[in-house]
Amino acid sequence: MKITNAHPAQAHEIAKLIMMAMSDDCCQNLAGPQHSLSEFEEMMIELVQMENTQYSYLNTLVATEDDVILGICVGYDGARLDELRKAYLDAALKAFGSVDPDMDDEAQPDEFYIDSLAVLPGFRNQGIASQLLRKIIEKAKTLGITKVGLLVDKNNPRAEHLYTAQGFQYVDDAMWGGHPMKHLQIVNY
Repeated sequence: MKITNAHPAQAHEIAKLIMMAMSDDCCQNLAGPQHSLSEFEEMMIELVQMENTQYSYLNTLVATEDDVILGICVGYDGARLDELRKAYLDAALKAFGSVDPDMDDEAQPDEFYIDSLAVLPGFRNQGIASQLLRKIIEKAKTLGITKVGLLVDKNNPRAEHLYTAQGFQYVDDAMWGGHPMKHLQIVNY
């Protein structure tokens, strides 16, 4: 297995994994009840293919084996959230006719934010997620950012255990996509 920077041709697989990380409930909440998960996926594919979005291939690491994507990790400088989120808000308005104007900021401006981490079900528990986390933390370090943060769903203790095993610690509570979350950070890694 190797971990590399993503490229636009991988957008379809990346979008599916980002949606897996978000959960169907969160994606449906963001799309609205009158829209389908397929419509949300189409929007996400477009966002992954673009350069200046939080979900861009430029912000994505892929774990591959024999050119098959096994997992992804999406992360970016939290200080750029507003700039990067604009593409999502524009795309959601176009696709769904509305956006949540009061959407909470998931990223803190002083942290490198891990937006999405997902591994295909058949490849879990093989250390892929841990390797992706270590690589994205290295990326933050090369940018000179001393904090790495993420949100984990309070109803996902397995994911929380993965993060705390890597050194992430609880900071505070948050809401995102209609779900109660925990904000975790690793500092001065």
